[in-house]
Amino acid sequence: MAAEQRRMLEQLMGADAFGGKPSRENIAFFDPRVCKSFIVGTCPHDMFVNTKMDIGACPKLHSDKFKNEYEIAQKTKDYGFEWDYMRDLQKYVRECDQRIESSEKKLDYAPDEEAKSNTLLKEIGEIEKTIISQLEEVEVLGETGEVLKAIEEYHKVEKYKQDRTEKEKDLRGVTDNQNSSTQQKLQVCDICAAYLSRLDNDRRLADHFWGKLHMGHKIIRETYQQLSKELSKRTEPPRDYLKNVQYDDRPSRYDDDRGYQGGRGGRRGRPRGGRSSRY
Repeated sequence: MAAEQRRMLEQLMGADAFGGKPSRENIAFFDPRVCKSFIVGTCPHDMFVNTKMDIGACPKLHSDKFKNEYEIAQKTKDYGFEWDYMRDLQKYVRECDQRIESSEKKLDYAPDEEAKSNTLLKEIGEIEKTIISQLEEVEVLGETGEVLKAIEEYHKVEKYKQDRTEKEKDLRGVTDNQNSSTQQKLQVCDICAAYLSRLDNDRRLADHFWGKLHMGHKIIRETYQQLSKELSKRTEPPRDYLKNVQYDDRPSRYDDDRGYQGGRGGRRGRPRGGRSSRY
């Protein structure tokens, strides 16, 4: 029980919370198992905790020790971690852009639905004219004693009525979609891909724009744009330091299905600002 409680506290507060030494104590800050996004800036895994976009714990090691070591070492050597950070952010920007595009396509059906509605109304009108004409023909045939031919024409009228019923059913479906779109007046946030309603009041919109989900994507986009601009003027350095990295694959008591880090605790540098929100 004590071991389980300790493990839970380590997950909440960080693996170093009790001063214990992990079995991989010789891991250097430039080791591939260390999260470069964390030591350069902010790891995206820390930005969406407890939101609907929660992507889970980072599979790589987070530690303030590595962050501090890097801040000192990078003054005399370019390790290229900014490029790793930029590529990591780029992945999330692209994924969000894809969600925005997909969501906007779902809302773009309105013009198409209007065209479908007009087409169906025209087709229903033509069928109505045909039914009226055919019924008049049936009446004339009946009056002239051509009963069999009148029955034959009447069967055609029934077929036209079935066609009209199907068209009217399709029209109701299209109309329902149009009404739903009109009532909701939805639009897609171009930062985080969330749906927004133009009918939302200022308080609800503020909750969205200052919520963790929106602010997280905003930070990612702004940081990515800034890094892209800065790094476009520089050349990515070779990773010669990786030649000296030695791996220890022995089991560690800190290795579990959450990766190498000790959890999502406050020691991992979550971004500040903005209220926790699922919007």
